[in-house]
Amino acid sequence: MKDFKNFINGQWVTSNKTFENRNPVDNSLNGLVHEASAQQVDEAVRAARAALGPWSRMKVQQRVDLLHALVDAIERRFEDFLDAEIKDTGKPHVLASHVDIPRGAANFKVFADLIRNIPTETFPMDTPDGGKALNYGVRVPRGVIGVICPWNLPLLLMTWKVGPALACGNTVVVKPSEETPATATLLGEVMNEVGIPAGVYNVVHGFGPDSAGQFLTEHPDVDGITFTGETGTGEAIMKAAAKGVRPVSFELGGKNPGIVFADADFDKAVAGITRSAFENSGQVCLGTERVYVQRPIFERFVEALKQKAESFKMGDPREEGMNFGPLVSQTHRQKVLSYYEKARAEGATIVTGGGVPDLPAPLNEGAWVQPTIWTGLPESSPVIREEIFGPCCHIRPFDTEEEVIALANDTKYGLAATVWTQDLGTAHRMGEALNVGLCWINSWFLRDLRTSFGGAKQSGIGREGGVHSMEFYTELRNVCIKL
Repeated sequence: MKDFKNFINGQWVTSNKTFENRNPVDNSLNGLVHEASAQQVDEAVRAARAALGPWSRMKVQQRVDLLHALVDAIERRFEDFLDAEIKDTGKPHVLASHVDIPRGAANFKVFADLIRNIPTETFPMDTPDGGKALNYGVRVPRGVIGVICPWNLPLLLMTWKVGPALACGNTVVVKPSEETPATATLLGEVMNEVGIPAGVYNVVHGFGPDSAGQFLTEHPDVDGITFTGETGTGEAIMKAAAKGVRPVSFELGGKNPGIVFADADFDKAVAGITRSAFENSGQVCLGTERVYVQRPIFERFVEALKQKAESFKMGDPREEGMNFGPLVSQTHRQKVLSYYEKARAEGATIVTGGGVPDLPAPLNEGAWVQPTIWTGLPESSPVIREEIFGPCCHIRPFDTEEEVIALANDTKYGLAATVWTQDLGTAHRMGEALNVGLCWINSWFLRDLRTSFGGAKQSGIGREGGVHSMEFYTELRNVCIKL
């Protein structure tokens, strides 16, 4: 059993209040997490403030070198990070080892390299007295950044924020999800190993209301807040950030559509929707919970997706061949199962799944649910309208392009969409018509980290990725020099 301590000013800090961290595979106890008090959150923010001046004034190349050393250290300790991530989330070894840890490390390298090559702007001008002046832009760090992280991709989505924040010269206070504290804590060890100055990276553990999350977002010395998670939590953080007029960057909930036209490459579309609906047990903000399939291939598609859903292998995530994990917690399982019950009560046709798998001990104590497919529900159903965040999807037939655009856009969310077609005109029209932040054509979760990432409507505020991250993590200052 492990203690997950707060990491403040380069030191490990305990508290007199702890809570359990459990492995969702079998509900075994991973360890105890030290919940940060308001005073400890204040200490973390003060440490970040004290470190801000020296870190921001450090030569860019020196910061880049330290972040590259951090990447090397994460790769050296790859198995430690992998073990921590699997115990926290229960996700299969094949997923964590190929996505979570490599991408988590890559986020530091990409933004470290990017900061050296981002131009600003220059404008020469005439002055009223007949002279000349030169305007040029300078990017300066925003300051102390509060980083509130989700539990579904703990390392990847945390470093997606911390990487550009540190590269730009900011300091951070990270509040990982109470469900997944391990990799953020472990990263503190690595920060010390490679010589990142104390106070640049801090970690405080706890919950949201009346805990570390609220203490951090309400702290007056936090200059900006970045958050990935549920829309309701984003609303609460936005209220806190309004005091002091502090900027926010939010990637929030989604109820993402997947659209399959009759001319699509059928096998690739089935494989793509299988990933987008069921990867990471459906716990991906970009995942597909609403699938619309053109009528000529509807029945065939439903049957093919059913076979894929029933082919997943559940068990110990470290065993070879296991490719489907549990949900993150018993609490989240109850939420997902409540939607399974709603679908049943509303008369959905349960194509497959709809319950809890029959697994041997001790796996039967874990947070497992079956991959589930429904048809036959009206678009007004809560199962269609609300984000479930589980391994499930509803499939509905459509006839025309205009019809499916209206169906796909009929939601308060606007995060992502995946479209499958071999018609180039259809592809471009859908990319323009769908009201989302990311639209994939004949792919899903294919990411170039230089491109914009974020949602429309209630799926978020702002964009991250590439230069867009620099827009949030820096302030652009204009300098005007009269020649």
